[in-house]
Formats: sequence, C-alpha cells, structure tokens
Amino acid sequence: MESFKHIDVQGTLKLLEQGAKIYDIRDPGSFTTGHIPGAAHLTNDNIQQEITETPVNTPVVICCYHGISSQQAAQYFVAQGFTDVYSMDGGFEAWRNAGADTE
Repeated sequence: MESFKHIDVQGTLKLLEQGAKIYDIRDPGSFTTGHIPGAAHLTNDNIQQEITETPVNTPVVICCYHGISSQQAAQYFVAQGFTDVYSMDGGFEAWRNAGADTE
C-alpha cells in the first residue's frame, strides 16, 4: 500500500508556494486562535466534501498539533487515491516555533 510522506516546516512552505493544499485537523478553537495561512479546517463533517472536490493529484499537507494525528489523516487521503500526501512533522507547534506566519 502506498503511504504518505513526512515533511518539515520549510518543505511545507515550499509546497504551499507551489500550490499545495493544507488541511488543519486540530479542534475548532485551536484553529480559530491561529493556523497556517490558507489552511482549511478539516473535520469529520467536511472531509468527504474536501476529498470529492480536490483533484487526487493535488499535493496535500496535513497538519495537527504535534505531527502525530496528522499521520492517520494523511494515510486516509492516500487510501482515497491521493498521490502526493504529506504529514507535517512537529505540527502547528513546529510551525509556530519556526516563526512562520499564522492567521
């Protein structure tokens, strides 16, 4: 079975510049408090819609709190036929600690 890839903050920044889609799977309060610019909040309620509306060849980065839960979500995207899927190592904490912009 195919698998997702791991990516760091710098790699994520590069992919976002190239048009990758980023999904944040943290809870609604955490997402509202701060998230990666352009990130879509992915929940159980909207995941099927996002999968249906996103072309399977679109690079997808999944972000969570610390890079653990995002691995399961990334693998789910792979299982749905997506071919370029990443779990961001260190999650939003790594993003924030790197001093990257947030919304």
